[in-house]
Amino acid sequence: MAEVLETVPGHGGELVLRRDGAEFEVIENGMFLMDARNGESERLLVTGAADRLASGARMLIGGLGVGFSLRAALDHAAVGSVVVVEREPAVIAWNRTGPLREVHGAALDDPRVTVVEADLLEWLRTTSEPFDALCLDIDNGPEWTVTEGNASLYAASGLERLSQLLRPGGVLAVWSAGAAPGFTARLRERFAEVDVVEIPVPRGEPDVVWFARG
Repeated sequence: MAEVLETVPGHGGELVLRRDGAEFEVIENGMFLMDARNGESERLLVTGAADRLASGARMLIGGLGVGFSLRAALDHAAVGSVVVVEREPAVIAWNRTGPLREVHGAALDDPRVTVVEADLLEWLRTTSEPFDALCLDIDNGPEWTVTEGNASLYAASGLERLSQLLRPGGVLAVWSAGAAPGFTARLRERFAEVDVVEIPVPRGEPDVVWFARG
């Protein structure tokens, strides 16, 4: 049986950090959000983007999670700096000084990392910062959002805003717990190159990561 380590109010409802054996899980408003069991697809989100970039790339990671993506970014030779946007202060604290720190080897202490506590959609509307890669993992997928308002991020208007923040040759990478054909079609309407990568998981349909550029 999973052990509840902490329960706190969050922007999307009650946030619960629990341990199931040796693994950690985060639940938001009764919905399973993330765990530390595997992370293969979360790592691919950033490594696949970084593989398409030159050295010294500036990367945005939307959603800190359990730090898998951040750790993979810092370990990639092409990544020079990372901005992480996370709206839940508890998730930041669990990763910075709490139990999740051990999952990624204290990645938040790396001087190449800047953590911004903000709602990603609101932050994207106001920022003028350019990036070589935008790596987004704030929902269970374009058609399975944690917060209803997040759906606009995956609409045509959201993709247009994201493209405005990409430097020439930059990459947009998006994670999902399942296929989303409508989102694939919208990406192909906006970007010249779109790769759809499926990653098998122990149970259920494969995770999906999209890479778009141009």
